[in-house]
Amino acid sequence: MGDKVHIIFSKIRLGVFIRRLVTLPGMTAITFIVLLRMVGSLQFLEWAAFDTFMRLRSEEKLDDRILIVGINENDIRAKGHPIPDGDIALLLNKLNTYQPVVVGLDVIRDLPRASGHQELIKTFRNTKNLIGVEKVLPDRSGYTFNPPPSLPPEQVGFSDAIIDIDGSQRRSLLGTSNQKQEWRLSFPLKLAEEYLKTKAVSLENVENDPYGMRFNSTKLIRVQTNYGSYINTDAGGSQILINFRNHRKPFRIVSLEEIENNKVNPDWIRGKIILIGMTSPSAKDYVNSAAINSENPALIYGVEVQAHVVSQIVSSVLDKRPMINVWMDEWEYLWIIAWGFLGISLGRIIRSPSKIILYTVIAGYFLITICYGLLVIGWWVPLVPALLALIFNSIALAAFYQYDEALRARVEERQLVIDQTFDAIHSNPLQTLSLLLREIQSDKDLENQEVVNKLNQLNQELREVYDLVKREAITELNSFYLRQSQKLDMQQPLHELLHEVYEDVLKRDDSFFKNIKLKILSFESMDEQNLSIEHKRSLCRFLEEALCNVRKYAQGTTKIEVICAQEQGKNIIRVADNGSGFTTIGNFSLHTGFGTRRAQNLAKQLGGKFERLSNSPGAICQLTWSARKFWF
Repeated sequence: MGDKVHIIFSKIRLGVFIRRLVTLPGMTAITFIVLLRMVGSLQFLEWAAFDTFMRLRSEEKLDDRILIVGINENDIRAKGHPIPDGDIALLLNKLNTYQPVVVGLDVIRDLPRASGHQELIKTFRNTKNLIGVEKVLPDRSGYTFNPPPSLPPEQVGFSDAIIDIDGSQRRSLLGTSNQKQEWRLSFPLKLAEEYLKTKAVSLENVENDPYGMRFNSTKLIRVQTNYGSYINTDAGGSQILINFRNHRKPFRIVSLEEIENNKVNPDWIRGKIILIGMTSPSAKDYVNSAAINSENPALIYGVEVQAHVVSQIVSSVLDKRPMINVWMDEWEYLWIIAWGFLGISLGRIIRSPSKIILYTVIAGYFLITICYGLLVIGWWVPLVPALLALIFNSIALAAFYQYDEALRARVEERQLVIDQTFDAIHSNPLQTLSLLLREIQSDKDLENQEVVNKLNQLNQELREVYDLVKREAITELNSFYLRQSQKLDMQQPLHELLHEVYEDVLKRDDSFFKNIKLKILSFESMDEQNLSIEHKRSLCRFLEEALCNVRKYAQGTTKIEVICAQEQGKNIIRVADNGSGFTTIGNFSLHTGFGTRRAQNLAKQLGGKFERLSNSPGAICQLTWSARKFWF
């Protein structure tokens, strides 16, 4: 029992080792993909996936709380560029007659522009709901611009944009320090703050976060250094991911001319947020953003970006529209690893090329659907690295496993040829040679003709080895050749096969076995439901070897017992004789030839036990294994 348990656990440990070995390429792939993400090599692909999902979201309704007054090409042709200060003053005064909540002027006015400068200064001083713009962070050329000089600081917000390294804008800077280390708020945040004041909602700081901001219970989720696909990014100040409103025309846009000529519905202005900015290509006030499903793909005017940020903040506070959040780094990498392990499982379980592709496509579809659904409700989770881990570990590793199996199969085929060759030599020529040597060494007075006859027999048996191995190689799996002239049908019950082996060996060595007066035989039905064809072949060879050993070693045998049956829940093959072969039990333990090693290996495969025992006189050679299902 102890030996059997030891065998079982040895096989378990071997199985665990093999599983670890075949899992190693998959773990290497997962590690490589995780490292690629950690150094930022997958940022571009992840941004592209993010932009695609943002465009694929269901269409949202137009935000009628915001109106954009876009100064277009017609306005520029009529007024000139830049638009004169006097026309800006008239526009502001006109808009205020409709009583908007707040007006944002996204037009540079740090210096006088043409005529009407005094009128504009007066308008700035009298318009308390006006927010102007400045640029506080220098660009590569060091360029900044000041706010309108007549506006107080509390009526100014910066319009600096954060552009990712692929040239697109996905983030909005809400707060930062200027060159004088003064904390400043952004233009869209100031507009949203003024509007929300009318709803009794005020801007506050977040506890334990000096850069955090919130409106009542609504926290503006701040971008960190590692945030989603952003790796080691500059997260200075207070930044948020822009949750662009998905609509081809998310806001109403009217022209300067339409305002001047009273062609705008007053209800579009009254109680609303008004943004004034350039919507002319010649003004070049636009950025790239592939996340927007707009009339001009990938291009969006600066004033429209500001409107999206204002809408995002206001909608988050009043409508509970989600901000874009991400998981902690640990959860993101566990997510990637989990999908990688799913790929490993698919690659190991499914070996059919068409099926592995099908199941990988299905798993990939679920992954994409989950990531899309989470983004819709405000959670940005890693898609690209998880998808790469899934695809590589399923399809690529399936191909690797198939190659590995094919290589193992070729090795096993070659080993099988070697084993079959040795079996063919061991079963007949070596037996004949062994008998001849024993007779010569025992000083028997052999006649020359008798030696010649045995050598001729050996010569014939050696010549038959090639034909026998060739037949074994090309024969059907269910057939087995004991000798060139003896073919066994492996579909027969095991006890019938063993009886045929017994009959063949007796015919082969008739001169020896006919002198045995007492033969005790028992060939009964055995439990073979868990035996493979190879197991049955090996059992036939075992009985053949045991009977041949009686011929070789059991001198003076007068009784032989051959039992092939089921006893006490165990299958047993036992060959016992009363010859004068080995004389002590020590001889049995020391005899470890090829046949013994093969019998021991077969016993391990069956989870059974091989024994060679003293019979006083004679020897017992037996193999037992459980009639119940063995594990391996």
